[in-house]
Amino acid sequence: MRTRFLRLLAALLAFTLFAAACGDDGGTDTDTDTATGDGTGAADATGDDQACEPTDELPDLDGREVSVAVENAYLPFNYIDAETGEPAGWDYAAIDHMAELLNFEPVYETFAWEPMIQAVADGQFDMAADGITINDERAEVVDFSDGYINIEQRLLVGVGEDRFADADELANDDSLTIGSQTGTTNYDTAVDLVGEERVQAFEQFGFAVQALIAGDVDAVIMDESAGQGYVGENADDVELTGPSLSSDELGFIFPPGSDLVCPINLAIADMKADGTMEALGEEYFSGAFTITDDDIAEVDAVGADPVEEEPEADPAGDDTEG
Repeated sequence: MRTRFLRLLAALLAFTLFAAACGDDGGTDTDTDTATGDGTGAADATGDDQACEPTDELPDLDGREVSVAVENAYLPFNYIDAETGEPAGWDYAAIDHMAELLNFEPVYETFAWEPMIQAVADGQFDMAADGITINDERAEVVDFSDGYINIEQRLLVGVGEDRFADADELANDDSLTIGSQTGTTNYDTAVDLVGEERVQAFEQFGFAVQALIAGDVDAVIMDESAGQGYVGENADDVELTGPSLSSDELGFIFPPGSDLVCPINLAIADMKADGTMEALGEEYFSGAFTITDDDIAEVDAVGADPVEEEPEADPAGDDTEG
């Protein structure tokens, strides 16, 4: 099994290539037409004509408050430090930097993942950041920013798993089950693969991984960046296996017609151009990031509706990372 360093290095390389917009096939090149925009406007998936041209000077939002929904339970994107009680993660670092560039005041609000997209669609928040995959279904109710990173969906399994080597073999065995977080594209991928009756939904990915370690599910589908963290802290228990199941682009979301889409897109482009995105990738998607579930505080998210309780299996000796 590969080491944690090699896995995280691979993730950092993918992030760096995306941030630099230097892909060869257009799939990760944000400077050319892609499924999510042309690098200068709102994501094409929104169906909205909110394109805005880059300028020498970024817009000034005059210090306005911008409410931002975050889950605070999705490493490395957002979490609450257990020792300090302070929020942290890629989302906070990126949005705080954008706030400086555009002169706005972010007001972060902890909100459960599952109702988050609809809450933004209804105008309860000005935007949301939670590693949200850009897709057409979601774009029917919210506007997306340009993508800021590509993420691969992977299969997380127990170390030494010999009943199946990839997703196809898993799907062919009706006795095998998959765990994933409800309301995510990972959950949708699991249902598409094996059917809803063979998928166990969990409120958070950490619970799904604990169920895998306890033997209550046979695999977990999750984003590779998160999966690498779990592998790094549970190297004796879990590993990623098989090829990528899907390559997804992540973006921020806004209420339909939001005037924030254009400024945020310009800030994303600026951060890619000046190396800020690459630096954030190194900080949060490499071996430099060592935060685990043991280091973060549990939060009572508004709108939370637990789907399944945390397994009672004793994970003593397992350093779980989300």
